[in-house]
Amino acid sequence: MKNFSKYSKQYFLPPVRCMDWAEKDAVERAPVWCSVDLRDGNQSLIEPMSLKTKIEFFKLLVEIGFKEIEVGFPAASETEYEFMRRLIEDGLIPDDVTVQVLTQAREHIIRKTFAAVHGAKNVIVHVYNSTSVAQREQVFKKDREEIKKIATDGARLLKQLAKEEGANYRFEYSPESFTGTEPEYALEVVNAVLDVWQPSEDNKAIINLPATVENAMPHVYAQQVEYFNKNMAHRKNVVLSLHPHNDRGCAVAAAEMGMLAGADRVEGTLFGNGERTGNVDVITLAMNMFSQGVDPGLNFENMPYICSLYRTYTGMEINPRQPYAGELVFAAFSGSHQDAIAKGMEWREKHALYGWNVPYLPIDPHDVGRQYDADVIRINSQSGKGGVGYILQKSYGINMPARMKEAMGYAAKDVSDRQHKELRPEEVYKIFSERFIENRSVFDVLACHYRQEGGIAAEVTLSKGGRISVVSEGGNGRLDAVSNALKKALGTEYVLTDYEEHALTQRSSSRAISYVGIECGGKTFWGAGVDEDIITSSVKALVAAINNMLS
Repeated sequence: MKNFSKYSKQYFLPPVRCMDWAEKDAVERAPVWCSVDLRDGNQSLIEPMSLKTKIEFFKLLVEIGFKEIEVGFPAASETEYEFMRRLIEDGLIPDDVTVQVLTQAREHIIRKTFAAVHGAKNVIVHVYNSTSVAQREQVFKKDREEIKKIATDGARLLKQLAKEEGANYRFEYSPESFTGTEPEYALEVVNAVLDVWQPSEDNKAIINLPATVENAMPHVYAQQVEYFNKNMAHRKNVVLSLHPHNDRGCAVAAAEMGMLAGADRVEGTLFGNGERTGNVDVITLAMNMFSQGVDPGLNFENMPYICSLYRTYTGMEINPRQPYAGELVFAAFSGSHQDAIAKGMEWREKHALYGWNVPYLPIDPHDVGRQYDADVIRINSQSGKGGVGYILQKSYGINMPARMKEAMGYAAKDVSDRQHKELRPEEVYKIFSERFIENRSVFDVLACHYRQEGGIAAEVTLSKGGRISVVSEGGNGRLDAVSNALKKALGTEYVLTDYEEHALTQRSSSRAISYVGIECGGKTFWGAGVDEDIITSSVKALVAAINNMLS
């Protein structure tokens, strides 16, 4: 690409190496979660949410389990201010939920923010100012001391107003554009703010490190976080928080590495909605922990319900490949994938396993409210015998012989390929029924009567081309006798190679299904039959197999 040389690194590594986090291989406990859907997420929507919608979204976040929710920027608009007042005055904030409000470090904005939260029980007042080189030079045109004074003045005003209010509010500070700030200078500003607040064990301060613009690989952010974790003043009385954005598509990795580096808290949104490419996706973060045996402390057991409400509230779509939540994330179209999943499910059932380790499925879809038949095995022209067999077995109780599954797999693929579409389970069953149960394209058997004559003799009444005939022949069993009679009547030869049957437990315990395979000219042809009588079902299967051969 042209013009690549105009770009250079806009980030700063800590003055000392900070790589202890790299010795850890997993996040072992959930952070404190703070949803910023109603602030960061809302301000990035083409059409910001109405007051009514924001209230409904707030209720959903509480239902999911968030205990800290940034509800908005009350000084930004009347809707934002009124939303805060409605939550308080209508008693919509549960006692165990803390609402968070954002304010710039400017006096009139801070004062209006305090007016908005008057009367709330649990509040975090989140104050920020930008500290990055670009913002200092280009926007504020101030030096380091002047930028630090903006932060400390804001911190003093928060402390003063809370005292005047007689409220035990918690305070949060963000050096905005943290990742574009020299780490030692950002630490200087943060420590100056903490010296103003003098946090205690009973009233800890929150220091939030926002990757306002993600401008480096995730390991750089982790080193910056670890530098703060090791060098912040009042560390034991500080909650170290992350606020990653996704400009490089690495927000989840940055958050995970940041937690390994010592962060206690994460601010993010459902599905990563936020400015530009978005915030860190809390769902992916939480479910990543869940998939490795860590309780994330949030409830996504009904993911389709959450997805539906999210679309309604935000007007945003969810990528079908969105981790854990997308429509297609558990779907297997590939024949080899379907076969492996089907065998993995069978293995779990056979061994009565609780622990999850199924090929191609990182978690059990049931754990997020998804269904195997509708969401996991999906049939199209790329599918194979394993997937088709799984659908018929789970949805209709049809457990075909192994070799018949291959024939049915090709039949389904052929229809999907010609129609250029995915096949629903009922369409797969229709193909099976038409091809292997109902095929009477050449002839049909109307009746069979049996008598004992040393072996078994069968008298078969059949219809072919509008003519009815009766033929008798013997065999070493009823099916063999009928088969010999049909060979005689039709003037054909084949070898009966396969026969299986089982009860159709999924539909009715009184019915049985039989499968018959016959071989002629090096090819195998299949048929199936369903009836309450096992002999009748086997004859029907034989008739369908011969019709497939003759047609």
